[in-house]
Amino acid sequence: MQVVPYKEKKQGKKQQVADMFNNISKRYDLLNHVLSMGIDILWRKKAVKMLKPYAPKVLLDIATGTGDFALESVNLAPQKIYGVDISEGMLEVGRSKVMAKKLDHIIEMQLGDSEKLNFKDNFFDAVTVAFGVRNYENLTLGLSEMYRVMKPGGHVVIIEFSQPEKFPVRQVYNFYFKAILPTIGKLISKDKAAYTYLPESVSVFPYGQQFLNIMNEVGFTETKAIPLTLGISSIYWGSK
Repeated sequence: MQVVPYKEKKQGKKQQVADMFNNISKRYDLLNHVLSMGIDILWRKKAVKMLKPYAPKVLLDIATGTGDFALESVNLAPQKIYGVDISEGMLEVGRSKVMAKKLDHIIEMQLGDSEKLNFKDNFFDAVTVAFGVRNYENLTLGLSEMYRVMKPGGHVVIIEFSQPEKFPVRQVYNFYFKAILPTIGKLISKDKAAYTYLPESVSVFPYGQQFLNIMNEVGFTETKAIPLTLGISSIYWGSK
């Protein structure tokens, strides 16, 4: 089952997701940190720390959005980070943040399709994604592209929402996601569909072992899932 943000529109998921993020780009960072109570910042720090022992020099941040994961990855002292996203609105905000921190010599942000990456095979030491794989039109194709552009010996780190399974965390989580989050999202972003789409897309997305099975199918090895904050999200790790 494929969930789209704007059910009344006939466009495919990819175009609808791009339109959605263009619509909310100016308020995305505020909403993201408010709705997650800042926990998403800690999740990114943890994911980047996992890559530190491998000292990756050339990184790709897929669905880079406003660049938070790319900016956090600067702590790895890389030579270059490429950020790719399908929303020009999100990239504009991201480029402003990169320029403000004087990191434009390290981070390059470009418009692109994550399911058809414009990079040669075996190019990156590491690939990162935060809250982006859930938006793929074709998840297997998107993961295959990550695998293709990553060097042998490279690593992928993916952060994505999952579903808590223990009582009462699951019940509280579902109430927050379905009742509170869309209301706050609509008030601040003025786009009700964007924050109705979020819980809907999470509810049908494969998580845990199901997601690892798809990673394994496209070729990743040493795969593992690390639950975050009582299972609200997970870090998925893979090697090539």
